[in-house]
Amino acid sequence: MTVPADTRHVRDWSATPERSNLRAIRAIAWIAMHLGRPVARLVLHPIALYYLLFAPVARRASRRYLGRALGRPAGCADLYRHIHAFASVAMDRIWFAAGRMDLFDMPISGSPLMEAELAEGRGVYLLGAHIGSFEALHAVGLSHPGLPVAMVMYPQNARMIHTVLQALAPDFDVSIIPIGQRGSALAIRDFLDKGGLTGLMGDRYVASDSVHGSSVELPFLGCPARFTDGPVRLAMMLRRRVIFMVGLYRGGRRYEVRFEALADFSEVPADPAEREALVRATVSDYVRRLEALCREAPYNWFNFYDYWHKDEAA
Repeated sequence: MTVPADTRHVRDWSATPERSNLRAIRAIAWIAMHLGRPVARLVLHPIALYYLLFAPVARRASRRYLGRALGRPAGCADLYRHIHAFASVAMDRIWFAAGRMDLFDMPISGSPLMEAELAEGRGVYLLGAHIGSFEALHAVGLSHPGLPVAMVMYPQNARMIHTVLQALAPDFDVSIIPIGQRGSALAIRDFLDKGGLTGLMGDRYVASDSVHGSSVELPFLGCPARFTDGPVRLAMMLRRRVIFMVGLYRGGRRYEVRFEALADFSEVPADPAEREALVRATVSDYVRRLEALCREAPYNWFNFYDYWHKDEAA
């Protein structure tokens, strides 16, 4: 399980190392695979308690976010529930990687939208957030044998867990397209052209990221926050439809996967001002949906760092 390491101010989440170690992750994975999910979930309680007590940066970020999402001050029980939900989702990656979808109750809404995109053979461009489980994409991949799936992400932020997942499940075929490197956009285009399913996150901004583009400041849970418009601009450049995807964790073995149409860039306006307005409108729509989800399922949003830059301002 990984949360940001304890630094005084976390200005760039992408440079924050994992707060974990390979031996611990392997031990947890061994328990999960050999003793089963019910026993493995018991291990989550001391893990969540440890981070609640000894990760002050993550704890402070959780308290601030939950206060906004819940509309009231967050207590210790709320913080514990938030961290425990994150640990649960992180552990379930083990079974997603192993293809054990039979362990979960996972209704999927919006399937016709996905089926229509796949039928065209141009790939599927998904935009999600660090809310719930984006790895629930496995449910889609397994229902379409041979469908290539790729996550666009910073691999260094979760390299240990992915190393373990690959060792546990050699057939784990979700590729990673590294972001923030030269050629990232071309790699995404080529993957989509092969009919693949590609997922990006849009709720974190890195100023130096060539793919993520510039920042857009928008109201989010009652306070302005910076969001990237890069994934939207990339979809426009590639002339793709954008599908909003979320896999909400509902507790226990329950997940809820949703696919919703977000934008259609198959035809792009010729006027630059119209294009900019379309980008802004799409990002605003994305943020509104994310905000609604944070209020609907507040313990599902997993950004344990100074999201609104309150520490930096202080």
